[in-house]
Amino acid sequence: MYAETNRAVVLLGSTGSIGTQALDVIGANPGGFRVAALAAGGGRVGLLARQAAESGAEAVAVADAAAVPALKEALAAHGADPVVLGGPEGVAEVAAWQCDTVLNGITGALGLTSTLVALEAGRTLALANKESLIIGGPLVKRLAAPGQILPVDSEHSALQQCLWASGPEAYDPGSVRQLVVTASGGPFRGLRRDEMTGVTPEMALAHPTWSMGPVITVNSATLVNKGLEVIEAHLLFDLDFDRIEVVVHPQSIIHSMVEYVDGSTMCQASPPDMRLPIALALGHPRRVPDAARPIDWAKAHTWTFEPLDDVAFPAVALARHVGTEGGTAPAVYNAANEVCVEAFLRGGLPFPAIVDTVAKVVEEHRVTAAESVEEVLAADAWARARAAALTAGQSR
Repeated sequence: MYAETNRAVVLLGSTGSIGTQALDVIGANPGGFRVAALAAGGGRVGLLARQAAESGAEAVAVADAAAVPALKEALAAHGADPVVLGGPEGVAEVAAWQCDTVLNGITGALGLTSTLVALEAGRTLALANKESLIIGGPLVKRLAAPGQILPVDSEHSALQQCLWASGPEAYDPGSVRQLVVTASGGPFRGLRRDEMTGVTPEMALAHPTWSMGPVITVNSATLVNKGLEVIEAHLLFDLDFDRIEVVVHPQSIIHSMVEYVDGSTMCQASPPDMRLPIALALGHPRRVPDAARPIDWAKAHTWTFEPLDDVAFPAVALARHVGTEGGTAPAVYNAANEVCVEAFLRGGLPFPAIVDTVAKVVEEHRVTAAESVEEVLAADAWARARAAALTAGQSR
């Protein structure tokens, strides 16, 4: 059981994959954590109401204000009576709720406001919504105090753990030669670009090692997710893009590595289970016992590594480009991709055209400095509209 007592947690995106696993971690450590508030989109009010009743949450919010009546009815059926909030402003209020840690597991660019609100309120931010850091990089970096953001992505959690080995003092970027971000390679590892023309949504959603939501799973198949993670690593750890490498590791046991200037490489290894990085972020700086199962060292293991094929999977190289451009470019990359993934999932876009279309939108965009939320959201909206126009009428 976790040694701390009653650490208060707010979960944003509680009905999604990250949120439900976070509740598993909290439920396995009664007395160690408590749920202060929950927020979700509003598409699964029954599950949200049950989570609120079982966790004793003080407040519950849904981004879709129209879902508030159904949520209140479901809460009453469970005998729960928390404060109920609706609309984006309701989610923002929950993001600033009195607590120790806010876990932002909202999917996509919608999480930016919550990230900014939680940071401004002085909460420790366990960040699973990488998009908010990526699209609002300058804004987030300006607000965040040192150590206020704790990454929940398995790769960045691994990098953080490896960086703890940098020396007895605080993290020193000068001691690091490069960060090595691992990628499973997704379901199409080893295929040529022309062999992916007929890929269907069902094929793209069959990830070989991780169980995730549909958008993240498709992003893992295109390796857009890995491109986003490269930008996130740059922003979290203040290293230039030429010091962040991507390597394909199909077994997904080594979650990332740090190579130091003396030639030593530190890696973090564990079976693929998001409860481990979630628990590490919620319990920081202490580890939560038995958060996830360890590697069985009594069995033989073979772990392999191979270079990334940038021709078949150009998303990472494109991400390096937009990350180097900075400003609104990452927001455009992310927004265009979200639209293209939706088009692909409904059968309106061939799989290889996802990244091709994102690249075209990025090329057309005039980058600005991203000095305000309004500027970022305007770039996001422009990219969505442009990507929608480019994908209209296309089909697999």
